[in-house]
Amino acid sequence: MSALPDGKKLVRSPSGLRMVPENGAFHSPFSLNEPQWVPDKECARCMQCDTKFDFIRRKHHCRRCGRCFCDKCCSKKVALPRMCFVDPVRQCAQCSLASQKEMEFYDKQLKVLLGGGSFVATLGTSEKSETMMCRLSNNHRYLFMDGESHFEVELSRISSMQILTDGESPGESDIHTYTSLPDTQYLSEGGTSRASGMLLHYKPMGAQDAQQLKVEAADDRKAAALWLAAMHKAAKLLYEARDQ
Repeated sequence: MSALPDGKKLVRSPSGLRMVPENGAFHSPFSLNEPQWVPDKECARCMQCDTKFDFIRRKHHCRRCGRCFCDKCCSKKVALPRMCFVDPVRQCAQCSLASQKEMEFYDKQLKVLLGGGSFVATLGTSEKSETMMCRLSNNHRYLFMDGESHFEVELSRISSMQILTDGESPGESDIHTYTSLPDTQYLSEGGTSRASGMLLHYKPMGAQDAQQLKVEAADDRKAAALWLAAMHKAAKLLYEARDQ
């Protein structure tokens, strides 16, 4: 399925214009569904400041959370790529802050993931390793591993991810699931330690048991560390999308 073309179509929703995949099966795993709006009849007051709505004070719905606010509490129009909106949309203060933080991922880190990084990859418990280019697919659904051989890891099938640092040996107690991925210092620029590898557990299509993939930085360790930091952020967004 990763080799199929990903066509897009323009659709109009109550919240605005959206550019979405023609086939819903190919939506980005980072994307969020549009929320159900709180019905007008159930919303007599602003859900932030408790101002009563009337003919002058009109109600507005946040496009990210669907709750109802006055103009003062829901005046910002912010880009929301996780819902595929073409233009910036109205959001409440809390949601606009979250969306602004996510823009760093879309503006910077997503480009790093698409560009790829060079790693030494070991699949399963094999003693054989191979230098491969690891990159995110254009539809954001797969990690492509390209070297003398080629295979793919579907992001939706990853069950756990561990970021390794210089001098760290992977241990069972150190593996973080999506629910416990840490905001660790070594993943930020200027950190005291540098990410050097990644340990994934995932279930290949049609397989009964989980597979392990370990990747470690090859020659350009700085570039690899940036790619791993971007992957760490991507994993957090994946968990949020699953949990909606």
